[in-house]
Amino acid sequence: MATVERLFEDPAGSYFLFGPRGTGKSTWLRARYPDAAWIDLLEAATERNYYTRPERFAEFLAAHAGRRTVVIDEIQRVPELLPLVHRHMELDKSKRYVLTGSSARKLRREGVDLLAGRAVRCSMHPFMAAELAGRFDLEAALRLGMVPLVVMADAPERTLGGYIDLYLQQEVKAEGMVRRLDDFSRFLEVASFSHGQILNVAEIARECVASRNTVESYLGILEDLLVAVRIPVFRRRAKRALVSHGKFYFFDCGVFRSLRPAGLLDAGAEIEGAALEGLVLQHLRAWIGYGNADYRVHFWRTRGGSEVDFVLYGAAGFHAIEVKNGRSLRPADLRGIKAFHHDYPEATPLVLYRGAETLVRDGVRCMPVDRFLRALVPGRALPG
Repeated sequence: MATVERLFEDPAGSYFLFGPRGTGKSTWLRARYPDAAWIDLLEAATERNYYTRPERFAEFLAAHAGRRTVVIDEIQRVPELLPLVHRHMELDKSKRYVLTGSSARKLRREGVDLLAGRAVRCSMHPFMAAELAGRFDLEAALRLGMVPLVVMADAPERTLGGYIDLYLQQEVKAEGMVRRLDDFSRFLEVASFSHGQILNVAEIARECVASRNTVESYLGILEDLLVAVRIPVFRRRAKRALVSHGKFYFFDCGVFRSLRPAGLLDAGAEIEGAALEGLVLQHLRAWIGYGNADYRVHFWRTRGGSEVDFVLYGAAGFHAIEVKNGRSLRPADLRGIKAFHHDYPEATPLVLYRGAETLVRDGVRCMPVDRFLRALVPGRALPG
């Protein structure tokens, strides 16, 4: 597959670029800054050298004095470099520092704030449909996801199958995050059943035969590695009793599919529906992040069972989005979003479904999800 032009735009000064492994951070940076001085901490010898003697960073800068951009790839592997970067940023304001990371765990512990706000925080996400343009295929995306490492591979199925193993070996194991990798692997499988669901930590703990605290620590690891996210309940001006817990998603629907067991007792439509919901979410997160849109993503669910998958709320607007895996719409499919719109008439309601026609039904705009994803471009208005 030919090179894909990403929709991420770099800020003017120094910045952190976070994102799960395989989302294309290094590939994009090498193309964007071909003349940058580069420290690759994924290389074992380089990591070891800077870990044992971080002060050699000054020697590195002296050897590359003419380079205006310095990239430190996977900075979380040697967080001791952060105060040195901060010091040199103060000494020479003409240089741009770009620090990538696929884990926030060590950085939070050591203190990203050591840079005192002098580096903007940015994120790289899986491919968007608009980036792939005519090469985007909804069915393939639901099966394999949109992680560039997978999409661009010669054998995407095999690459996706090994993706979590890569994390276990290179991140979880390397940082000593868990005592037993087999217990963590079991947790990942159990957690896959919670993708797109309200998170029930106690239930996951029972399935894993583990304590609640252990499961919470495992969930924290997934969030630190940027491979999972929790979506909070929308509570502003609530008129109904709402659920109290957030929803859980893996960052990419293909990663979810690779973890989710499928057998005779598993409903294929249920798995595909959860994958579709996750695919929409990962696009919304990229659209917000790349476009610097002032939105936060929530969901809405009453204790009576009325639900809206995604509520986008912020200074940029107010939208309610329901995702349906069916190719036709039934009256029941609009019940939740109509209830939400009754409580929040200021919101713009939208239903995404697998059909081919854009419709307006009972005052709600209904749009093919494939068309929506292709039209979702950072910096432009939400399609619909």
